[in-house]
Amino acid sequence: MKMQRRQFIKGAVSISTTAMMPFQATEALAAKKDKKKKVKEKKDDLAGNLKLLNQWGQQPANVQQVYAVVFKALAARPDATYADAAADPEVQRVCAENGVTHLGGPMLGTVSSRGARVWLRTLGPAKVEVQVTVAAETKTFGPVASTAATDLSAVVGVTGLNPSTTYPYRVLVDGKLIDIPAHAAITTAPSESSRGKVRIAFGTCPHRWGLGNQKQWTLIRRRKPTAMLLGGDIAVQDRLNHCGLHRADYLLRDFFGAWRDFSAAVPVCVTWDDHDYFDNDLWGIPKGFTRQDKESVCDVFRQAWNNPSYGFGDERRGVFLRTRIGPCDAIMVDERYFRTGKKGSFLGDEQMAWLEEQLLDCKGPFIILSCGTMWSDYVSDGKDSWGVWDPEGRERIFKFIEKHRIGGILLISGDRHGARGFRIPRPGGFEFYEFEAGSLGGRKGPAVTKPEWDTQFYGIANKYAFGEFTIDATIPDPEVTFRLIQDDATVIHELKLTRSQLTPPGN
Repeated sequence: MKMQRRQFIKGAVSISTTAMMPFQATEALAAKKDKKKKVKEKKDDLAGNLKLLNQWGQQPANVQQVYAVVFKALAARPDATYADAAADPEVQRVCAENGVTHLGGPMLGTVSSRGARVWLRTLGPAKVEVQVTVAAETKTFGPVASTAATDLSAVVGVTGLNPSTTYPYRVLVDGKLIDIPAHAAITTAPSESSRGKVRIAFGTCPHRWGLGNQKQWTLIRRRKPTAMLLGGDIAVQDRLNHCGLHRADYLLRDFFGAWRDFSAAVPVCVTWDDHDYFDNDLWGIPKGFTRQDKESVCDVFRQAWNNPSYGFGDERRGVFLRTRIGPCDAIMVDERYFRTGKKGSFLGDEQMAWLEEQLLDCKGPFIILSCGTMWSDYVSDGKDSWGVWDPEGRERIFKFIEKHRIGGILLISGDRHGARGFRIPRPGGFEFYEFEAGSLGGRKGPAVTKPEWDTQFYGIANKYAFGEFTIDATIPDPEVTFRLIQDDATVIHELKLTRSQLTPPGN
């Protein structure tokens, strides 16, 4: 049954210097959808990844050689790890010949007013340190060991810095400096006080190919966001339970010069959606797979990113999180891991209870509430999202926010390629605002606009674009300015809202 005009929600009342060369922007190549096959390497997997690596400009032969040899080691077995690849004699030979010192990073994350964390993937077990000059004194943080248990990743905490200050940093592996982007620097967040200014970028769906768009990632970096929220379909594409290929796709991410340049200077905060989980529209334990499969995929994800936390942080796993970025709170839910297909399982009971607790605890004037799929049901009739799987759960969240008059909620979403914005009217006259920026990969998706979508305020497709919130909490009624920005710096849409507009009325 087609939705009526206002019935839009259902149920509502690094690899050293050899790979440090920039990519030139070219026309994006169409990516072929991987067929669903359990733990079976497609014959064109390596060819497809090399095609993506060269999409934005042909890479030197030695860069392709290094990627290919590590890819083959990771693709050899579903449970192949980076430690397995590092122990491979051919990988060791090729990396030694090319002077490879590390396989990924540095990547910033977990930014605060007093510091950040630096993530690195090493070429074998090693000790990682970060050096920062503070008040004319060089301070060393670490060492932190990268081991087989950490998938050769190390996360080094840098603390004791001043708010809203930029600190260039250096990275050492086993006491030796490694090559990192010249502009690599930690810029701390503003004070966590409820009064201040901050800029936060966001988006979804680069789907591997978009990670090489130098123009887009350089533009975001030069706009100086304090952090960027990435809501899924980022670096892994439909690898099911083949964790070796999950790792090979994360390796591709780290070979893109555009991504390296960006993530060395802008902290990221990340959740997943279906494609970097298992495959299109999959969730929970997909048919034919096991609990161990989904736990292994979750573990690979955790060791490939640099979040402040991941889900429950215990055997229950998950990748949801809450963080504070200056005067703004951010909550990113996990709508994949806990879903069972039963009523009310979109987030699961425990994550839902956690979400309500966090919403009550947030003290900032604005709360970014992120979901990998869309909050409203306009696009594809809510396919693979709240409207199909848990309209009651969504209504519970909205009513909870209204009951407790939790102000400043900014809904962000993804999954549907393109970018769309909607107002979500409520029975009492209040409206939520949803900002979707599933356009980091510049792809065409479902319809971006229809005449009957009378609460829509933007819609685009076939353009590389990202979302951005600029928050000013220094004024009595704090303001947020949303911008949807194309990779050529064109502002496609701009909207200013006040906290009072985003606060449910009293009864």
